[in-house]
Amino acid sequence: MDVMPKWAEVILVPLISLLLAAILSALVILAIGEDPVAAVKLMVTGALGSTYGWGYTLYYATNFMFTGLAVAIAFHARLFNIGGEGQAMLGGLGVALACLYIPWPHWTLALLGAIVMAALFGAFWAAIPAWLQAKRGSHIVITTIMFNFIAASLLNYVLVNLLRPKGQMDPATARFPDVVHLPTLHELLAPFGIAFSKSAPANVSLLVAVLACFLLWVLIWRTRLGYEIRAYGHSESAAKYAGISPTRIIMITMIISGALAGMMAINNVMGEAERLVLNSTEGAGFIGIAVALMGRSHPLGVFIAAILFGFLYQGGAELALWTSIPRELIVVIQALVILFTGALDNMVRMPLEKIFLARRRRQAPKPERKEA
Repeated sequence: MDVMPKWAEVILVPLISLLLAAILSALVILAIGEDPVAAVKLMVTGALGSTYGWGYTLYYATNFMFTGLAVAIAFHARLFNIGGEGQAMLGGLGVALACLYIPWPHWTLALLGAIVMAALFGAFWAAIPAWLQAKRGSHIVITTIMFNFIAASLLNYVLVNLLRPKGQMDPATARFPDVVHLPTLHELLAPFGIAFSKSAPANVSLLVAVLACFLLWVLIWRTRLGYEIRAYGHSESAAKYAGISPTRIIMITMIISGALAGMMAINNVMGEAERLVLNSTEGAGFIGIAVALMGRSHPLGVFIAAILFGFLYQGGAELALWTSIPRELIVVIQALVILFTGALDNMVRMPLEKIFLARRRRQAPKPERKEA
């Protein structure tokens, strides 16, 4: 029997962790001579106070949903996929090839083609470390980290030597054709009479990310494969005894994980930049780890955590723009959130478990004493 109720596990632990991170961040802001209350107000206003701010918050959140889901499904099989950054880079290459070299008649078909190509490229890049672990015993953490650097070097070579237009200096592809441009939230909401900022980069890929959250929930908790993935994650020996192949689970889980990470490219490459540039991922693959940790590897939790980190990114950009708080301090605040929700999780969990355990003992009926 679990010591804590499910609601405390999913809501209370992350909430207290966030509160502790916020208190420590406020102390840091005070230490440099700034007002933490004014800083929070500016972050909230900049990230949530206008449709422009919401557009950027949701744009960042879309990236983090894909990479958070990628890490989450790997966690269920007790695999630590740190290669989301590289898988997203290769997913961007797949998107670029689909958009530049296939004559799509409409953006809807182009979106479907880009999703398939991004998923295939990301899945391929994750399948190699998966095979190395399943067949050669190479640790998935080490290989996925290494493959991030290999992906960056490979993408640099392809952009500089193969896909860069003649006469262009920066390592990037040509602009995608107008027909493959994805509609923004402004264009999606306008027919319903809802005003939204034209310059905000949030686009239709947000809906794809939300759909991915739902489909992953169905996969993990409503299918036989999901049960096998969770069983393998809980106990490899018990899974083997039940006839579940470790090699099959490792390969399938990492392929799905890589595909989800690769699909991030439909947002930042196809939806926002409308071309492939060298540093398009901007660390979203690593933020996905924190998102999955905070979301407890549950798709709904990943969705909420992605919104939070989108808020931190956009709010932090506003702080760096309008105050003397340096951009590096924003990274420190984000790191504190990651620290308390991930590495120091037990610091919050263990006292709460003691509280709930003591409460359960008090509420338990006492055995009646028999009379002599």
